[in-house]
Amino acid sequence: MGWKAAQKLIHHWKIIRGDNVMIIRGKDRGATGIIKRVVRSQNRVIVEGKNLVKKHIKQGQGHEGGIFTVEAPLHVSNVQVVDPVTGKPCKVGMRYLEDGTKVRVARGIGASGSIIPRPEILKIRTTPRPTVVGPKDTPMDLVMEKTYDSKTGLGMPDL
Repeated sequence: MGWKAAQKLIHHWKIIRGDNVMIIRGKDRGATGIIKRVVRSQNRVIVEGKNLVKKHIKQGQGHEGGIFTVEAPLHVSNVQVVDPVTGKPCKVGMRYLEDGTKVRVARGIGASGSIIPRPEILKIRTTPRPTVVGPKDTPMDLVMEKTYDSKTGLGMPDL
């Protein structure tokens, strides 16, 4: 990517992984799908089962070669989030509710203005946290040990 393209990276993404989107440009125009992956460094998204291309992969050590069908990334300007009420593509706006939570809302011509819910897939981590204590983890008895008393000031280093 050149430096001009790097200047035009999107800083505040409104489309996230797991969103239901409609493709508005390209060979799969009008098709809807779920975002599988977001490539923020290139302003692109991969939509599940859409924009399929043939990829020639050379045989190597540990994998077989051949011609495979893979999903190619689409530019983020070629997809729009589907309005959950009307089912039509819409723009995404941000709004604060009365309790102070920030939500995404459908906006644009013919949009319902309803809240676009956060996808359930975001609650699942892509790399799960380790549950087994490793050799570099601090033991729990050392973590829970009280080393400073705020009332007496014991435990403060002498500076």
